[in-house]
Amino acid sequence: MTTETSSAPNFIRNQIREEIEAGRSQQIVTRFPPEPNGFLHIGHAKSICLNFGLAEQFGGDCHLRFDDTNPAKEEQAYIDAIKDDVQWLGFQWAGDVRYASDYFDQLYAWAQHLVSEGKAYVDDLSPDEIREYRGTLTAAGRPSPYRDRSAEENLDLLERMRRGDFAEGEKVLRAKIDMAAPNINLRDPILYRIRHAEHHQTGDKWKIYPSYDFTHGQSDAIEGVTHSVCTLEFEDHRPLYEWFLDNLPVPAKPRQIEFARLNLDYTLTSKRKLKSLVDNAIVDGWDDPRMPTISGMRRRGYTPASLRKFCEMIGVTRADGGLVELAMLTHAIRSDLEDNAPRAMCVLKPLKVVLTNVAEGHEEVYDVPGHPARDDMPVRRVPFTRELWIDRDDFMEEPPKKFFRLAPGKEVRLRNSYVIRCDDVIKDAAGEIVELRCSVDFDTLGKNPEGRKVKGVIHWVSAHHGVPVEVRLYDNLFMVEQPDKDKDADFLDHLNPESLVTVQGVAEPSLAGSEAESRFQFERVGYFCADRHLSRPDKLVFNRTVGLKDSWAKIQKKG
Repeated sequence: MTTETSSAPNFIRNQIREEIEAGRSQQIVTRFPPEPNGFLHIGHAKSICLNFGLAEQFGGDCHLRFDDTNPAKEEQAYIDAIKDDVQWLGFQWAGDVRYASDYFDQLYAWAQHLVSEGKAYVDDLSPDEIREYRGTLTAAGRPSPYRDRSAEENLDLLERMRRGDFAEGEKVLRAKIDMAAPNINLRDPILYRIRHAEHHQTGDKWKIYPSYDFTHGQSDAIEGVTHSVCTLEFEDHRPLYEWFLDNLPVPAKPRQIEFARLNLDYTLTSKRKLKSLVDNAIVDGWDDPRMPTISGMRRRGYTPASLRKFCEMIGVTRADGGLVELAMLTHAIRSDLEDNAPRAMCVLKPLKVVLTNVAEGHEEVYDVPGHPARDDMPVRRVPFTRELWIDRDDFMEEPPKKFFRLAPGKEVRLRNSYVIRCDDVIKDAAGEIVELRCSVDFDTLGKNPEGRKVKGVIHWVSAHHGVPVEVRLYDNLFMVEQPDKDKDADFLDHLNPESLVTVQGVAEPSLAGSEAESRFQFERVGYFCADRHLSRPDKLVFNRTVGLKDSWAKIQKKG
């Protein structure tokens, strides 16, 4: 990931550079610590690019660690998908994949240490009672009646919790900090809960599992993490993060730094709500191309380079900059594909054209560049025959004044081929147009016609050589900028009923046998990607990645 040449703000990068130049930091260690309870989304991509990018730039290490403290919601499938996403984005973690569960024995020993020091206790209050005793943002909490148990009794109860002697919810282990603290996170937070659940890494060894807050900082310390980078919602948790490090015999003291999370318009990044879309079959799995997951965007045709570029463009700040425009993301992918995607012609709404002055069996083959600005891409072989397909939208029987495509008596150029004129319109019994009869001006291949100007150019495909393709036209999943802004409304009310439209098209023969995830610009239409799951040699399925129009580039020019 290029960082030095970027003009986008990145205060963490600047801080680390200053620390290194001042000699306060030597080898930096960062980490990306997802919970394996769902697929990663575009917000996680920002964190991945930041953490791995910092380590890459300053010659440090970045760990991949799964904070797997809640086995009831975690799955191996999520772990596998997350590893795949990180590597697909172009990053590699230092050493082996790490798990918070690797440290469960050490965390339990540190919990015992806190109990022995009189800084933790076993509480019998119910979850509802704990919430009641904790107080509010404006009212102090009350101490639990079990807060002053002896260290000996607490150690015994904790060990019995670990053995599974108690039911879920019957007891918890809490830190003994300050029930009147202004920061509610310091009001005796929970360290361990009883969960009789089998863990995907540790099996049935444990009947208690540590909280995220108790696990996270100590895992950082065990791994020698120097900069624990997280989003701003954890800022209020930092005093607790530091309290644990100050009150435990940890081998290192990482520094937590918070940055503003990514909020993208027309997009949801709540993992819980994304999971509900999957569970209720509103989308076709976590990697549905309409999902803002990394795997969904990959399936739609986004490239690793475009996502890294987008994350660099939006920068890293502490200020909540509001919503980032989706147009900035589509600009990033469109710019990448404009430079790197080979061209092809594909007709999405086929309308038959018969060229009446072309002989039966006539065939010409044009050698067409794979990319207008790239000599390294293979030349396409495009056949021209008597019968063609054009797009139905490129013909109007009664066109408006500035319609420069095909119409009765009007001329248009076939891309890379001749100028044709529409002479006759054939309709079926219902009055629907089923065929156009046209004639070719054979003196217009590679040059303009004599004495007249033809403004329109349309794409086409030989009816004899065309390859049938299924094309999935994806659009925004939601119709409003902030689908979950109104907490009293159902975000599903804002679903876009036209987020997926499937058409049966015809493509030029160069697309036959396209490999999964190969990307193309369908000329005059947009950018498309061969579906990684559904596409196969006998059935090509293309997903629309993005259209040709770049609204963000226009916004930048106006600015």
